Amino acid sequence: MTTQPCRLASGELAGALPPGGHTILSSCSAESDLLAAEVEGAGSALGDMRFSGIFVPAVNRHVWRAGPESSVTTFFQTPDLRKEGARSTFLPLCYQDVSGWYEQNPPAAALFMCSPPDANGRCSFGTEVAFVADNWRRTRTRIAHINPLMPATPGDEGIPFSELTAYFEAEQPLRTMAVGGTDPITQAIAVNAAPFVEDGATVQTGLGKLPDAVLDLLVDRRNLRLNTGLICDAALRLVNSGAMADGPSAIVGCAFGAESLYAGLDNPHFQFRPVSVTHDVIRLAGVPKLIAINSVMSVDLFGQGFAEASARGFMSGPGGASDFARAARYSPGGLRIIILPSTAGDISRIVAPGEGIGPASLGRMDIDIVVTEHGAADLRGKSHQDRAKLLIGIADPTHREALERAWAEVAAII
Repeated sequence: MTTQPCRLASGELAGALPPGGHTILSSCSAESDLLAAEVEGAGSALGDMRFSGIFVPAVNRHVWRAGPESSVTTFFQTPDLRKEGARSTFLPLCYQDVSGWYEQNPPAAALFMCSPPDANGRCSFGTEVAFVADNWRRTRTRIAHINPLMPATPGDEGIPFSELTAYFEAEQPLRTMAVGGTDPITQAIAVNAAPFVEDGATVQTGLGKLPDAVLDLLVDRRNLRLNTGLICDAALRLVNSGAMADGPSAIVGCAFGAESLYAGLDNPHFQFRPVSVTHDVIRLAGVPKLIAINSVMSVDLFGQGFAEASARGFMSGPGGASDFARAARYSPGGLRIIILPSTAGDISRIVAPGEGIGPASLGRMDIDIVVTEHGAADLRGKSHQDRAKLLIGIADPTHREALERAWAEVAAII
């Protein structure tokens, strides 16, 4: 006889979640306010529990403070977790390495948001499949926030209701993210990047208004596919445009955008899959014309991309960009494209060697083309001198002379 999970009332988490150990969390658009409040309310009863998950800066604000012995492991640095000091450990790992970390540090418990069970008794992980779908079977304790507002998404089979240890049930609006409307600079960047995406390509994009602007210019293509970790609103517009290949042609791990995006995720083009699928470099390397389109904070004149830190410190993490760059290198007809505005205020985002902040997120062997509003620099097969010349050519005109002087100093010693 199958044991049914216990429905919990407020304040009962500590009775269902054994203290100590490692607990994986759903986050991104599926961050649960209810579970965060229950963790805080349980306090010291959870002992030295370590929580882990993918936390998006400025969106996922909870710090999962159960008590003085509790801790958090994050793969994206956020302002809120930085303030936690020694409680928080930031691991700068790409997604493939995050998967490896979970294999070496298997969670004992999972706290996650999901949809109500369907007619077959299965709860969908909804808008965030990602790492929880890969790891829930490793756990002994599975506590769900069943959210009637969470859509059931096609693809991953989710978790049987009978496999839950316990659950809370309450409505919570999903986390949304306003990508923002286009502007002349964003539109110019998209216009310069879109021609590199041909009919029949498989496209990966990052998060934000720049990648969305590129996707919006692909609606006249045909037989496109998506394979990406995160989608925003433009992905739904693209799959509704007639540009996609027939069948389940959009493989994604997480949706993060407006409520209208979440309402359209039942589109049969979408297939929500865990990281073991979306970021499988070996599988993706065999996909023809894989076009990886990502953003960084700056690019230096060697062609290295810096995406994780600013003058205020680490603001993010490596994410999945390097996984897709590795795959696109071996994909027949693949391309690695970086898109960014040429300036941030009065500061150039095309920078001299040594002026990129933080570690290089993408090395010069991981980037084929850099695009700004001033054009596209195709770095494939180019010398250091030619790379610098091309990159200076797409910098803001007011910064080009200074970049030329800085490069001349570097060129004299290399």
